[in-house]
Amino acid sequence: MAMRSALTSLPARLRSPAPAAASGGMRLMSDGKGRVLSEEERAKESVYIQKMERERQEKLKKKLEQEKAEADKAKPDKKPEGSN
Repeated sequence: MAMRSALTSLPARLRSPAPAAASGGMRLMSDGKGRVLSEEERAKESVYIQKMERERQEKLKKKLEQEKAEADKAKPDKKPEGSN
């Protein structure tokens, strides 16, 4: 009995997790306008994401160059046809 009264005192959105899960979850809003991040926070996040993407691209480029160099070393050297 005590458990039932505790559950009925909770708001409906907290009692049943299924609707929140079905809608992709709930996001808490930071202000009445519905924005989660401020303009400044959003700009900082964009800069951070761009920086991380640039670093990931550079790392991939270095890896590809290294693999290409290793593949060139693995190839046998061919002599030009005119030389002995």
